[in-house]
Amino acid sequence: MPATQGAPPPRRAVLRPGACPSRSVSVRTRVRAAVVLWTAGALVAGTALAGCEYTYDEGWRPTGAPAAPEVTESGPQAELWRNDPVSEAEMEAWLTESQVGPGLQVAHRTFGLLRAEEVRTDATAPLPTGTYVLVLVCRSQRRVDFKVRNDEFTMVDLSLRCGSRRESVIYLSKETVLHFQVEAQSPANFAYRLARL
Repeated sequence: MPATQGAPPPRRAVLRPGACPSRSVSVRTRVRAAVVLWTAGALVAGTALAGCEYTYDEGWRPTGAPAAPEVTESGPQAELWRNDPVSEAEMEAWLTESQVGPGLQVAHRTFGLLRAEEVRTDATAPLPTGTYVLVLVCRSQRRVDFKVRNDEFTMVDLSLRCGSRRESVIYLSKETVLHFQVEAQSPANFAYRLARL
């Protein structure tokens, strides 16, 4: 028998309740190291890929082929004049072009010419319960603001870029009077039509 026969047994660490084992510290350290390494790898990969460039020469054009001729004609010019307001005499033609003319079941329709910074208000007669389509259009160099509300809340609050057409569906759950407000920062034509579906 070896000489350790009378020696006390080796002491093993006894964990107190609530104490973390020393192994968990190393696990935390390993997790932190993994996060740091992953972040460093992502940064290195991002830096390496930031310098990549894609070229469109994929060999489909023969090397001796002549270069494409230079374009000497200018492209289509933007028709900025198409956003200038029209006169009262040209209003019906503009309404027909923008498709806001009279329709089959039009409940309310208004159009006109606004001066710069003018605000125009209007109200409908009491409208019966139902679903309606509201069409808004304008013609100006700047946006035109449209607001539609009933007695309780605002249903439409829109700053419309002129040259486009906006349609909104409105459902009225009871007989309602709608109030319209149109405002422009520069001279503008405006039109709106409320039609029952």
